[in-house]
Amino acid sequence: MLFIVALSQALPVAAAGRPVRVAAASDLQFVLPRIVEGFGRDRNVQVQVSYGSSGNFTRQIRQGAPFELFLSADEGYVFLLADAGLTRDRGALYAVGRLAFVVPRASPIEADPRLASFRARMTPGAKFAIANPEHAPYGRAAREALEALGLWPQVQPALVLGENVSQAAQYLASGAAQAGIVALSVAIAPEISRSTRHAAMPEDLHAPLRQRMVLSRNASDAAAALFAYLQGEAAREALRAAGFDPAAGRP
Repeated sequence: MLFIVALSQALPVAAAGRPVRVAAASDLQFVLPRIVEGFGRDRNVQVQVSYGSSGNFTRQIRQGAPFELFLSADEGYVFLLADAGLTRDRGALYAVGRLAFVVPRASPIEADPRLASFRARMTPGAKFAIANPEHAPYGRAAREALEALGLWPQVQPALVLGENVSQAAQYLASGAAQAGIVALSVAIAPEISRSTRHAAMPEDLHAPLRQRMVLSRNASDAAAALFAYLQGEAAREALRAAGFDPAAGRP
């Protein structure tokens, strides 16, 4: 899934004619465009953002994909790239994510944080949507939460896996799945919430979703400027409003 944000105001450090290429976890797709727009105000730079699963981006970067800035939903992927010598350093934590239990708006299942209604009302043949745990951090966290609740054996045969957390949310918004677990930042976005209901899930059900960003070894000055902007107050406030716990300044 590719979204391009073209910004046409003045940024002195921008490389002439070359956009900053950013790989971003799909849980950011409803908030990052606004942050990038703010960064580009009064600057002259193009920022091209690709959204997808952090695991897939890590594989692509290791194979030579020319991203300058990587915003991962799991800091472990950033550390893998750093250990391989593909980044400037070990990056910076920019947010901690949350999970949400989501059902279509017309569903008889209540959107409760520990899925009590789901236990009683999920019908045979119904589908449960999560991102693919093999390469999507929110999918892995969803599996951990379901295991902690003792629901993984019940849910596993009903799973429909999204390539990333946004695709899993689309299954719920369209009614193709009757329940699911996605990123809170995606669940509260108007594009999803207008046709679904959700409840933020307890953070003690899964390992923390520590989200880290990093510059590639050959990142431009413009990419470095964006990296710094993402740690500023305007970006932190936008992340907070989108359901994240902003983490700039944490180790």
